[in-house]
Amino acid sequence: MKKTLFTCFLLLNLSILNAQTIESGNRSTTGYIKTDGTIENSSRSTVGYIRSDGTIEDKSRSTIGYIKSDGTIENKSRSTVGYVKKDGTIENSSRSTIGYIKDDGTVENSSRSTIGYAKGIRKEWAAVVYFFFKLD
Repeated sequence: MKKTLFTCFLLLNLSILNAQTIESGNRSTTGYIKTDGTIENSSRSTVGYIRSDGTIEDKSRSTIGYIKSDGTIENKSRSTVGYVKKDGTIENSSRSTIGYIKDDGTVENSSRSTIGYAKGIRKEWAAVVYFFFKLD
């Protein structure tokens, strides 16, 4: 019995550790992104998914967008809504800079003010959450 309880406890902790925290500019937790692309809100309810092929889905698994391998972000109609450049610059569909995601996970708006933190999260995934899609 002790072994079973310990195993359950260990598995629960491992699943929590596999999620990276999404924080607001004042460091309050607003959600999590798991390594498998599951996006959760601060209450740990699933609000969306980013599949390994770049498909972005809402909580009902309906496709709402795509992340292409070159950093282009598209909506469900395959129209470009923005770009994530390799240096972390985030651009809208007109190629105007709307923000930045630094290598340390700091997320900044176009004025370079910090709007959040996404340490350990792929820049494209963080851009989806902070700039392109409202998942709730």
